[in-house]
Amino acid sequence: MARDKALDPASLFRLPRSSGGAKHAARMRDFHQPRRSPAIAGEAMAATSHPLATLTAVEVLRGGGNAVDAAIAASAVLCVAEPQMTGVGGDCFVLYSPRAGAPKALNGSGGAPAKAVVSWYAERGFKDIPSRSPHAVTVPGAVDAWVTLHAAHGSKDWAALLAPAIRLAETGVRLAPRVAFDFAFDHAQFDHDADAVKVLKPGGKLPGVGDVLKFPALAATLKRIAHDGRKGFYEGPVAQDIVRKLNAVGGLHTLEDFAVQRAEWTTAISTDYRGCDVFECPPNGQGLAALMMLRVFAGYELGEGKLSTADRIHLLAETAKAAYAERDTVFGDPRQVKVPVERLLSEDWARAARAAIRMDRAGTPASLEFAEHKHTIYLCVVDRDRNCISFINSLFDTFGTGIMAPESGVLLHSRGKIFRTVAGHPNAIAPGKRPLHTIIPGMLMKDGRATMPFGVMGGHYQANGHTHFLSQILDRGMDPQAAAEEPRSFAIGGVLQLERGIGDEIVADLARRGHKIVRPGKPLGGAQAIRIDHARGTLTGGSDPRKDGCALGY
Repeated sequence: MARDKALDPASLFRLPRSSGGAKHAARMRDFHQPRRSPAIAGEAMAATSHPLATLTAVEVLRGGGNAVDAAIAASAVLCVAEPQMTGVGGDCFVLYSPRAGAPKALNGSGGAPAKAVVSWYAERGFKDIPSRSPHAVTVPGAVDAWVTLHAAHGSKDWAALLAPAIRLAETGVRLAPRVAFDFAFDHAQFDHDADAVKVLKPGGKLPGVGDVLKFPALAATLKRIAHDGRKGFYEGPVAQDIVRKLNAVGGLHTLEDFAVQRAEWTTAISTDYRGCDVFECPPNGQGLAALMMLRVFAGYELGEGKLSTADRIHLLAETAKAAYAERDTVFGDPRQVKVPVERLLSEDWARAARAAIRMDRAGTPASLEFAEHKHTIYLCVVDRDRNCISFINSLFDTFGTGIMAPESGVLLHSRGKIFRTVAGHPNAIAPGKRPLHTIIPGMLMKDGRATMPFGVMGGHYQANGHTHFLSQILDRGMDPQAAAEEPRSFAIGGVLQLERGIGDEIVADLARRGHKIVRPGKPLGGAQAIRIDHARGTLTGGSDPRKDGCALGY
């Protein structure tokens, strides 16, 4: 008797994938393969790059906190658990979507010191801003962003939200595998600073997997923030300690630079892709580049079976070249530079970009005008009321500049290294100016409701990563976990980076088209996302295996 295919487990792996984002049912994964299932829940969910942060967010949610509360608490924990990626000495961007309506964009990036005029750098022979120098430190914007976000939408008090991070900083955190890998790979970034070495290499020894790091000075700073809010960071002993350290190593910063720092609510920008609305923060972030790439992709049929893997990688590479060329020449701080957002999101621009793409031949390699980096944390939360937050916090380089203020324990970011020292450039350094930012939270919406907060870490890769990730979900019908696990590629700096998960036959195909292939030493980025099926009340979460984290819900 023939076996009933409807009851055949093998048939589940051949279910057609959904198209256009209209359905959430995705093809079931093959349980013979060593992959991770997506997290499934109905009440609330969090997805972060570290288990302790995810657990913290879920505990806040279960204790009655909302998405904003959970995100702030988790971000603070990550400042301790992933000190190489993020910290209170970094910057922050947020997309927050209440139960209905377009997401609100919060720009938590800091400006250059008031004394930072481009002529000062040109006269001293600066061709660029060194990543380990005080000149790469703009005023950290993360804490003010947390405070601004919490004042508008938070519900729990600061002492409760920061308590898990404070406890972890005081008692110590055990290094997770990816964190230890980054320590081993990039410790030279902080080896020049004795204050950082004292904390990050206790006893002169580089910590490994399972070793404990303690951050007593950072714990004290978090307590000040919990008690005094933004004044606990931007005024008083913490600000004084940071400015004193930066001045001691040649920085131009003043206490007034810190006192005037403010996060800014802005209007999110968007485009349609496969019947969904994709939202990004506007410049000075690079989210505009992700939307430009999606505009190009919209002109191709990219459903399962429509293109070969090599074709998909090639198309992504050529599309990135077009978008990043614009990014590197016209993006800047909109408070000081006019960025032609409307032109870049027009069908005319997308059509011209498509016309320049040949599927059989690589186009002109894209040079990288800005120094590369690959390090950030991203998290997202959906609460019981379906408030959604897409949240990203970063030191830019691994360990930022490697400069640590000794009394406050604040490790300072290197975002300012992306400034140019050429007068007239849209991204030329200037007083109070915010540099071009690579960190971009994303939000997917349909019919006026958020359906997926998402983000892909990885520095310059992020715009490329958003495009790749969304195409896996909306074109190929993958769930967030499967989409995060897909092998990645990135055309940047004149080469095509291919992760080892991309096979040699595909590499050979792409090389024949003229791509210069490089296998990067580190994997490309990391992703988190939570898909919302409003009709069924289901949350489906994914967290990138390239990191230590997970998605959890209840």
